[in-house]
Amino acid sequence: MTGHLPRLDPGTQAAHAAEVAMQDRIAYSAIPDRPALQWPEGARLALWVAPNIEHYEYLPAQVRIRNPWPRVPHPDILGYGLRDYGNRVGVWRLMEVFDRFNLTCTVSLSMAVLDMYPDIAEAMLKRNWEFMSHGMFNTRYHWGMSEEEERAAIEECQTIHRRITGKSLRGWFSPAASNTLLTPDLVAESGMDYLCDLYHDDQPTPIRVRHGSLLSLPYSMEINDSIAWRRGMEAEAFAQKICDEFDTLYAEGGRVMNIAVHPFIMGQPHRIEHLANALAYILGHSGVWCATGSQIVDSYREQSVPPAEPPQTPSTESFKP
Repeated sequence: MTGHLPRLDPGTQAAHAAEVAMQDRIAYSAIPDRPALQWPEGARLALWVAPNIEHYEYLPAQVRIRNPWPRVPHPDILGYGLRDYGNRVGVWRLMEVFDRFNLTCTVSLSMAVLDMYPDIAEAMLKRNWEFMSHGMFNTRYHWGMSEEEERAAIEECQTIHRRITGKSLRGWFSPAASNTLLTPDLVAESGMDYLCDLYHDDQPTPIRVRHGSLLSLPYSMEINDSIAWRRGMEAEAFAQKICDEFDTLYAEGGRVMNIAVHPFIMGQPHRIEHLANALAYILGHSGVWCATGSQIVDSYREQSVPPAEPPQTPSTESFKP
């Protein structure tokens, strides 16, 4: 049964977020003016690969801002079945390719997967993959949540991760890229180190939060098969796009490259070897550090770069043309 939850009014959201205004979360920084980042063993580029292993509810229990399925009011068998293919078939093709290149991935994970799909959970744990929380389900958006609701949702993910792995989550990427004005604060207060909701840079950047510290880790919406798929880009062109992105970032040096893929898209039989070809091209170069999200964040923090509290950026409200 689908329940509709009330939307938090904009005035209440603004009051909750008053302690750290969104325009003050991240200071502007021109990348040529920053200290050079040095990756382990002199690597020119830090590469992290993020398979998005998700669960989509067939009939979502909560519909807040919009229904996840475009074919309502009928069950969207077409949309659900395609995504179910990813967990039944596509994810195993991705694992075979990543094993081929000895890649340790950072999974953008719907945390419910760990209990709902024990075979997938066991395979990820066996490979020592890092889990970055992508919420509970990819059909439960965080838009419009109150502070208490979002805090509880984040803590539920932490509880599952601790039960399964014995460790706390290090990173967060909001489900279906949905978030609130308070998401950075709540992620930091939960004990996590990095957030992938911002898509704004080629290097980690400090985020101002009301308590503790938090880094933005570059997660790509460009080198992302979901976005390419929605734009009608097929696998051969997407693989070339991956290689082109790599060429520029590798030449510049000191950058982070993320490849985000989904089992129901790149795990298809007509696409999988194009991904393999792109990875073979990248890993055919020396000086590529294949890392997890937390390894990149840890390396960044160890270097002589600005600490996790950024200077204030003047707000647009103070600008007078």
